[in-house]
Order: sequence, then C-alpha cells, then structure tokens
Amino acid sequence: MRRHGSGSRDHGQRRGGAAGIAAQSRARGPVAAGAIDRARYRTIRRFLVRSLLHAVWWDLVLNRTGLRRFRRSPTERWAGIAARYSELAVRLGGVLIKLGQFLSTRVDLLPPEVTRELADLQDHVPPVPLAEIRTTIEEALGTDIDTSFAWLDSTPVGAASLAQVHAARLHSGEEVVIKVLRPRIHELVATDLAAFRQATRWLRLSRAIQRRVDIAWIEREFTAVTQRELDLEAEGRSIERFASDFANDPSVKVPAVFWSHTAGKVLTMENVAGIKITDIAGLEAAGIWPPAVAKKVYAIYMRQLFETWFVHADPHPGNLFVRPVRRLCSDGACPGEGASGPEPEVEIAFVDFGMVTEIPERLRAALREFAIGLATQDARRCVESYVAAGSLLPGADIERLIEAHEEIFHRLWGVPLGEMRDAAMAEAQGMLSEYRDLLLSAPIQLQADMLFATRAVGLLAGLCTTLDPEFEPWTETIPFAERFAREQSATSIPKLLEELGSGVRGLIRMPSKLDRLMDRIDRGSLGIETSLSGQARRSVERLERAVSRLSWTVAGAALLVSGSILTSTGGSGLAMAPWLLAGAGICGLIALLARP
Repeated sequence: MRRHGSGSRDHGQRRGGAAGIAAQSRARGPVAAGAIDRARYRTIRRFLVRSLLHAVWWDLVLNRTGLRRFRRSPTERWAGIAARYSELAVRLGGVLIKLGQFLSTRVDLLPPEVTRELADLQDHVPPVPLAEIRTTIEEALGTDIDTSFAWLDSTPVGAASLAQVHAARLHSGEEVVIKVLRPRIHELVATDLAAFRQATRWLRLSRAIQRRVDIAWIEREFTAVTQRELDLEAEGRSIERFASDFANDPSVKVPAVFWSHTAGKVLTMENVAGIKITDIAGLEAAGIWPPAVAKKVYAIYMRQLFETWFVHADPHPGNLFVRPVRRLCSDGACPGEGASGPEPEVEIAFVDFGMVTEIPERLRAALREFAIGLATQDARRCVESYVAAGSLLPGADIERLIEAHEEIFHRLWGVPLGEMRDAAMAEAQGMLSEYRDLLLSAPIQLQADMLFATRAVGLLAGLCTTLDPEFEPWTETIPFAERFAREQSATSIPKLLEELGSGVRGLIRMPSKLDRLMDRIDRGSLGIETSLSGQARRSVERLERAVSRLSWTVAGAALLVSGSILTSTGGSGLAMAPWLLAGAGICGLIALLARP
C-alpha cells in the first residue's frame, strides 16, 4: 500500500533534475510584476472599485445617526455583491473561484447570506484540448507521449481552474492519473494575485477589519498557498508526507507518486479513485453505511488537527473517495438511519494535495486544550485556550466570555450538525439580548495561521452532515479529548511537584514580605492601582462620547445665537455673521453625525 511506484527507484536521480527545473521556473518569476493579463486585471479591479464605493457610501456615509433611515439592508446588499462576484468568478475562473470558496467558509467575518452565495462556487471550467495537454506533458517530461505512457484517456477525469487530470496507464501496467497545469496559468494567477493584493491594501484602511484579522498575513499566506498549488513537485512531497503520517492506518489510502513521470507542470500518481464520498446511493449499493464513513473521515481529520499537525485542507467531495474492502451487508439489509451498525471495512482515499497546511508549534498545545474543554463542556478551559493561542483582543472580558460559552454549551450541546444552524438561529435572540455587549465588541480574533485548517473544518462539517444528518461532533471528539487529558496527566506530575516546591519556597519567604508590606503602610508609601472591567470601560466610553456630542451641540447653538444677534443688530458685526452662521452649521452637522 505504501509503495511509490516503479519509478521510485530513480526518484533521487529524477528529483535533482526536476527540482532544478522548478527552481529555474521560480527564478524566472512566473508571477513577476508585469507578467499579467491587463484586460483581465482591469475587469477584476473594476469590480473591486465598485464594491469599495458601495461600502463607503452605504456603510460609512449613510451609517450615521439621522442618515441610517436611508440605508438599505446590509445583508441584502452584500448578498447581491457576493452573487455578482460568483458570476465574475465563474466567467473568469482562476484564483477567483478558490478565493470565493475560501470566503464562503469565513462565517466568523461574513453574514450567512453572503457565505451562502459563495458556497455554491464550483471549480469546474471547460477542459483544455488534448493537443495542448499532450504538448505540455511532452515538454515537461522531455519525451513523446507514446514513450512515457501506454495509454492516455482523451477525456479528462476532472478539469479545474489551475489544472486538469487525465487517466493513463504506464508501460509497466500501473493505472495512473496525470495532473497537468493549464496553459498560461502562471500569467492568469499573477493577474488575480495582483488584484487580490490591491484589494487587501484597501482593506487595511479599515481599523475594524485590521483589529480582527491580520490582513498582511492573509495576503502572504493566500499568495504562498496559491503559488504552491502551481508547484506539482511540492504537491508530490506533500503526498509522501501525508502517507508517512498515516502509514500505520490501513483505512487511509494515499496515492503513490511516480517520480519518473513527474516534472515541471506534470504530476503522475497512482489512480486511487473509488466511490465519491457523497454518493450515498453508491455507498449503500456497495454495502457501506454512510454514517460510519462520516465517523471515519471525522476521526482521520481529528488526527490531522491534533496529532500529525499536517492537514489536507481541501476535503470537498471530489477529493475524497471510499474504496470498499469487503461487503458487510446484503442488499437492502444495511443499518437504517439512526441505527448503530458495524463500522464498514473501507479505505478513505485522499487526492489533490495542492492545498495543505501545517499547524504551527505555538498553537498545538492550545488546540488540544480547546478540544479537552469542548468535550468536557469546560467553558473556562476553552476560553483559557484562546488566551494561550493569543486569540483574544486586549481588554477582552474573560469572565463574560466564560459565561457566554457556558450558555452555548447549555443551549447547543448534543445538537446534531444537520440541525445546528436552525438550533443556533432559534437561540440567537436570547443570546443577543443577554450578551449584546460581548457580541458587539467581538473580542475573539481568528489566528491567521489557522486560516486553511479552519477552511478544512468548515468543509468537513458539510461533508459529515451530508453522510449523516444526525452526526454529533461532540460525541466523536470525546475519545480524542480523553486521550489528550490522559497524556497531559502523565506529564503533569513533575510539573505539579515543581509547583508544590515553588509554593513551599513562597511560604518560607512570606514573613519577610509581610514585614516589608507593613513598613510601607506605616510610612504611607503604599500605592494601589485599579482598572475598570470591560463592561465598565465601555460604559465610560459611551458616556464620554455623549458628553463630547453635547459639547458640540452647545457650541453650535451658541454660535447660532451669536450670529442671529449680530445679523439683527447690524453694524460692524454684520460682516462676521455669515462666517459665524457657517461655523454654527458645521458644528451642528458634526453634532448630528457624531456616533453614540
């Protein structure tokens, strides 16, 4: 199962030459400035400018006291923009589709009306003619097609915006698939990334967005991941790493890489296709119980997130297949919905490793703490994991966050994924009224390092719900959390002894500390620092804004009265009246538009 094809024997020899080709390609700068499609860039930029002007007018200019009555519904407006973006992405393809798919998972930043419009974006484009594909393969491998392959299917298995895949057979008999980059793809990607960088520069102008999201990091990471998808040799190395991570799990199938037939724009892999994971009818016909597949896939991703730290970040239905090992139930006799039948013996095959991500070292312990807190319904532990990960904004009200998490556990614990959205909407009104101040302050910011892992989790949730509407992530997470807790307990005894030693040393030093404290009190030199709680601080800020607005109003009224008196009395002061009236108007306008 872990073999790497007949071509693995000259892997080292081929790798050196292929790596040299890739290095030269990168040195030439496939995404260098100037190497872009100007007409395409202008089309994308025109859309971005219109969206920016829309946001400035509706969400800044009209979002003021006295003017809000003229605003249209924000969710309706932004859903319309999302729909227009989807149309543009389908028409132009390229990175736009992948960006839309990514944004569709950002439920922490975007309203559901927007994410729903983007969720249906599919990375399907018309295939490149076979003649062009043959030319690309021959140029990359340095030989003609008939020398490299015994057979090549003229109809692609799949065609996406960056590459397309064809089934083939080696002369040695292995069934393979060939992933080939599309012609001019470097130019198209360079164009889309240039437009993306322009958009992020505009987003940096918003303090609200910068406060919650590291825009610069997202720009760098999205650019790096997109460019990495054009490096098919890097994808081959990711496949081998993933295979190594799951070498002891016979239920995970990873394609072997044929390095002898891989170079530049071509990646040749073992054909591991099976039943598409969302083909419910196909699974049941093969004697496979879909809810058991949901549990298996979820467990595999839990291992990626909490053990191997290397995540296949694109688990959409086209990238996961189910390969039956043996039939477990006869026709019509598979367990019904909600039944607890035996887990089928299957392999879950993973393909397309162009989008992978590694969990950084600094977040791994915090992730495990969150998993333990989630499985044990320990709200304090969950919030403390945010602190450890650096996911809370300065001044966040920790105790209020803990209260909110306890309420979420109380209201939503045990709700199946398929019912989660409706349940959350039903509980939203009560949560909004009770924790309005907390929700408006939005104290939790997503770590940019977790961007693509979060995307994977979002896609995984939809996948598991398709396989089993009654799927409960809470129950499936508990075994992992229990194991993490046991491992943590095994390593905590030395730490506990160290803490006890520190406590004893502190008790020994306490008498001298108390003496020094009493001396300072006697001398009157003891000072005490205090700070406001989050809620009290927000109340003070609102009061300050109200006082400021009142001051402007009083000043404007004073100028208005003075101007009126000068105008009515005439004399030398008459020449000053227009200026005073103008000042009064400006002050009054500022007072009117001042936000509470």
